[in-house]
Amino acid sequence: MTMGSFARATAVTFRDGRYEGEIQPRWDIAGDANGGYLMAIVARALLDMTSRSDPITVTAHFLSPGRPGRVSIETHEVKSGRRFATATATLHSEDRPLLTVLGTFGDLRETSVPLRVDGTPPDVPPLDECVPVIATETFPPPFMGQVELRLHPDQDLSPRARSIGKSEISGWFRLRDDEEITTTALLCALDAFPPTIFNTDLPVAWTPTIELTAHLRARPVPGWLRCRFTTRFITAGMLEEDGEIWDESGTLVAQSRQLALVPQS
Repeated sequence: MTMGSFARATAVTFRDGRYEGEIQPRWDIAGDANGGYLMAIVARALLDMTSRSDPITVTAHFLSPGRPGRVSIETHEVKSGRRFATATATLHSEDRPLLTVLGTFGDLRETSVPLRVDGTPPDVPPLDECVPVIATETFPPPFMGQVELRLHPDQDLSPRARSIGKSEISGWFRLRDDEEITTTALLCALDAFPPTIFNTDLPVAWTPTIELTAHLRARPVPGWLRCRFTTRFITAGMLEEDGEIWDESGTLVAQSRQLALVPQS
């Protein structure tokens, strides 16, 4: 089977006691690689090292911006059990650490029927009623050309659109060329949408991530993903962003919480 663009862009190899990969061009936002994309590179190294098939929970602390070029990944297995393995890793560009990760890995094929689900998928209009995000060299950034996003029409971020005054963004996501969305690709999806506060009266500018935690709940069925991200608290120059992703079968497949800095005017 031929690898898709995302699979190639996150590929890693093990050599001389560590993993190596490459941050590919045009997976960036204002020159800095997308955080979920970087997490996926590290997750692939940890999945290989632990011999597990799916990330279950991954927490990344972002240390420095990532730019295109070769990277190395130092990994350490903390514990390996029957069902889960827990490990840490640090992604380096030359001698500069970009992010450090703590993750637990397992097999989501073993999940059983949900016992209770009180939430529902976000109320997003059909695909043809949503607004496609078209990448540019500035805004929307080149990264948006690597994935397919369609935003809720009430949350269109084009210059002609008006702020809805609510820190929320929702819409549809898939990889280009209908590439399979693995649980590793869900890490990218959780960080793919524009920041929630772009729909408020706050500045539209870089919103650097301090920390992002992802919970992977199920393997998605083929097709588009329905996504919603919300923010309730913008304090002390920081904001939280809570995310949820549902597949076309109506199954919750991923959740996230991200702590980021508020854009400066």
